Amino acid sequence: MNGRVAILGCGKIGESLLAGLLSSGSTDLIATGRRAERVAELKERHGVEATLSNAEAVAGAGVVVLAVKPQDFDELLESIRGAVTKEQTVLSVAAAIPTAFIERRLGPEVPVVRAMPNAPATVHEGITGLCAGSHASEQSVAIAEEVLLHLGPVVRVPEEYMDAVTAVSGSGPAYFALLAEAMIEAGILLGLSREISTQLVVQTMLGTAVLLRDEKMHPVELREAVTSPGGTTIRAIHELEQAGVRAAFLNAIQAAMERSRELAAGHN
Repeated sequence: MNGRVAILGCGKIGESLLAGLLSSGSTDLIATGRRAERVAELKERHGVEATLSNAEAVAGAGVVVLAVKPQDFDELLESIRGAVTKEQTVLSVAAAIPTAFIERRLGPEVPVVRAMPNAPATVHEGITGLCAGSHASEQSVAIAEEVLLHLGPVVRVPEEYMDAVTAVSGSGPAYFALLAEAMIEAGILLGLSREISTQLVVQTMLGTAVLLRDEKMHPVELREAVTSPGGTTIRAIHELEQAGVRAAFLNAIQAAMERSRELAAGHN
């Protein structure tokens, strides 16, 4: 990664990005925190430059990562207004903040790229949806993508689909966690210890994901491979279909997308 990367608001995602960049050999990094203790912690843990001043961090950076929570965005943008130039690439990793909202506050022609990483990014196994703002060139998008690849794969989409990305992958880990919780409780109900039930469920989820990803198996193909006529799996699938689980997931993800749109509308 060429040029300094400034990570403003080094929370979970910001710190994961910082760690990923460091592990790849990047050294020209600076991070910010809201409290002096947090700044000291970042310096000690990662050996990087850190400061309380967002404007100070922005000066001289090639990429400016906005990694604060959505409710803190107005304060952050106000603190760097006038410090960001059109030669820099601004990369926002906050949910439901449109690029136009950032562009209006940072000034004309500032390249803004919006991204939606998910929770597994903290262990560098996430996936990120990425879109370009109205002033972001292909070069700016490519630079942002290079930064985000340290968290996992990146997919590019038009901004109109970022709410769908949020609903599917941004919120997705919670859906899988809920499923895992239910399966673990079922194992306990059937007499397994919590420890063994948890190990069985978590490894099964991980192995299934690896099969789908690395073997390029279609979910239907994998489901049919496990489902024998008249067997245990088909009985379980029948119960799930009778309970409307598939429709429930469709409705839930649709609802998540609509909520993301509502939140984004508040920043238009």
